[in-house]
Amino acid sequence: LAPRIDRFCQQLRRQGVTIIHAPSSCMSFYDDHPARQRALQTPAAASFPPQIGQWCDQIPSEEAADYPLDQSDGGEDDSPVEHRLWAEQLAAQGLEPGRPWSRQIDVIGIDEKRDYISDNGQEIWSILQQRNIANVILVGVHTNMCVLGRPFGLRRLAAGGKNVVLARDLTDTMYNPRAWPYASHFTGTDLIVQHIERHVCPTITSNQVLGGAAFRFAGDRRLRLTMLIAEDEYRTEETLPEFAARHLSQHFRVEVCFGSEQQRHQIVGVERVRAADALLISVRRRALPKQDLELIQEFVRQGKPVIGIRTASHAFALRDSASIPSGHAVWPTFDAEVFGGNYHGHFGNDQRYTLALATEDAGSLASLQTANIQPGGSLYRTTPLQAGSCSLLEGRLPGAEPESVAWQFIRSDGGKSFYTSLGHERDFQQPEFAALLAAGIHWACNLPVPTLEQVTLQAERYQAGQGRQR
Repeated sequence: LAPRIDRFCQQLRRQGVTIIHAPSSCMSFYDDHPARQRALQTPAAASFPPQIGQWCDQIPSEEAADYPLDQSDGGEDDSPVEHRLWAEQLAAQGLEPGRPWSRQIDVIGIDEKRDYISDNGQEIWSILQQRNIANVILVGVHTNMCVLGRPFGLRRLAAGGKNVVLARDLTDTMYNPRAWPYASHFTGTDLIVQHIERHVCPTITSNQVLGGAAFRFAGDRRLRLTMLIAEDEYRTEETLPEFAARHLSQHFRVEVCFGSEQQRHQIVGVERVRAADALLISVRRRALPKQDLELIQEFVRQGKPVIGIRTASHAFALRDSASIPSGHAVWPTFDAEVFGGNYHGHFGNDQRYTLALATEDAGSLASLQTANIQPGGSLYRTTPLQAGSCSLLEGRLPGAEPESVAWQFIRSDGGKSFYTSLGHERDFQQPEFAALLAAGIHWACNLPVPTLEQVTLQAERYQAGQGRQR
């Protein structure tokens, strides 16, 4: 991370930006440094925001929000044995195990002629005021601690009226994956960033300054799963993000793009599909702007995995082609081409149906007890499927032929697709459905399929820890 931060600072410095280095609690190392002296010699501001010299745990905009991580253990993710050995190693070097650093990492260069060094809230506020600086970018670690909470952190600067942003790819989080919400370390950072974006301040990425791609840790091997959600019947804008938080946080970096509240035929942020490794669709009858639909078509052509639930079978089809807005396009063969499906309506909402495995050779799904799901919505008419589809689960109504409810499909481009016509709000309340959807997503992405027991345990642990605060 440090080399990228150094390049970021160099580029901004060339553009005339003031750089303030704020390594925590090690100012004595810099007593004679020109950048430290420059900070000390800056005239005090005429006035200061309330409590600018104190740590800040929360600002009013966060009060009604659930904090996304349990960091009560300090974020330490080592074992007691690892912790003891590390402490012994530091002590042997003459360093205090609880605070072994004495300076900022030297990879990040300090310009003696221009930069400042301070970890004092009043000093930094005075520098900003003296230089008439209203716009501030924060980088560094750790997001959920120093970056948010120190006297010069995001909360204090935002509350003080500065236009402050976090460079979200130039930061990390102190989070133990063995703590709630039992996500990967990197998902922990994503969750904190999302909390900041909702309740503290906006964020940017370093490539907006440096070009190229945003920074990504080498150890972050999660697949990027983009969810497109634009339907008005089943509340998947609520159920799918919650499902992702419970069941996808170890192996996936999940990004959600919602349908616009102002423009029916628009999905906000659909350009994220370009960088996605997998796509999950919960969309109903949208005619997208042509360039947006072409993004999705190109994604499919690349042979990447696609997952669909419920109305995804008619995601990009309108009942009346004459109602397609100007500059927009539909994809009426999407169901057949991408899912291997054959949606042609549904049975009445009042007709209750049961589920059964479509074949005894249903692979890992046979162990997920999916036939125990009590469907919350109507049965879709999907039979017969396209050639090459493998039906896994059937819906059965008295006096009617079985209809496929979940299946796998290997597309002509070689990509894997999984689809289920389940996805009603009540379906998400059942562990068997969560197991089915998690299995389909992992199968399509060539990842080990979780068992029903694993999915149930994860849901129980998540539920037990929900609502914990910092």
